[in-house]
Amino acid sequence: MDRMIYTALSGAKQILDQQAAVSNNLANASTPAFKAQINLYRAVPVQGQEAQTRAFTLASTPGADMKAGSLTYTGRDLDVALQGNGWLAVQMPDGSEAYTRAGSLQVSADGQLQTSGGRPVMGDGGLIAVPAGASVTIGTDGSVVARGPGEAANGLAQVGKLRVVTPPPEGLARGDDGYFRLRPGVDALQQDPNVRVISGALEGSNVNPVESMVEMIANARRFEMQMKMISSADGNDQRANSLLSNN
Repeated sequence: MDRMIYTALSGAKQILDQQAAVSNNLANASTPAFKAQINLYRAVPVQGQEAQTRAFTLASTPGADMKAGSLTYTGRDLDVALQGNGWLAVQMPDGSEAYTRAGSLQVSADGQLQTSGGRPVMGDGGLIAVPAGASVTIGTDGSVVARGPGEAANGLAQVGKLRVVTPPPEGLARGDDGYFRLRPGVDALQQDPNVRVISGALEGSNVNPVESMVEMIANARRFEMQMKMISSADGNDQRANSLLSNN
């Protein structure tokens, strides 16, 4: 009966991991631009010199659901959403480049354009600096325009242009910090001038709360089934031991 126990035990563990992923998705149902995590699993035969009579359940996680969330119009000048598969480039503490679609931008105390999480936003020529006290607007092409206090409309000056890229399908992987990075072997991304920037709007999470709740219930049922299999296998082992001891 050990085959049943091994299979059920590994299955129960992976179901718990999947339940954790679904719970995390549900917790981020209102997080701007959050991409739902996809967590699947599959049966894999145990390799060995003996006959392949054992199988384990292993996680098989394709990554994230990349479909776009719904748009919410905020009217705030520094809120941006991206059409299509465009992504904003940001600079990480180690100097590397990461990507996000969370477009709630802000200007730091030292005049640097950054995300709500404090990561500097990349421009087509490097980081984007905003003059002190200037009001900022962002055009549909990603151009960042600043106007100083009291300046007329002819005092507008472009201080940079958002670095917007379009990664290939399955080219990004989510990091533990919530930002996405290029998978190994994917070529560096170039600026995509065809991506339109929607100012005054934010992309919402693509998590469907109802589907997540249904999935949580289904995972609970699956876990109960695995526990029943383990209990049945244990009962069978005890009965078999009893018969052998009687002989």
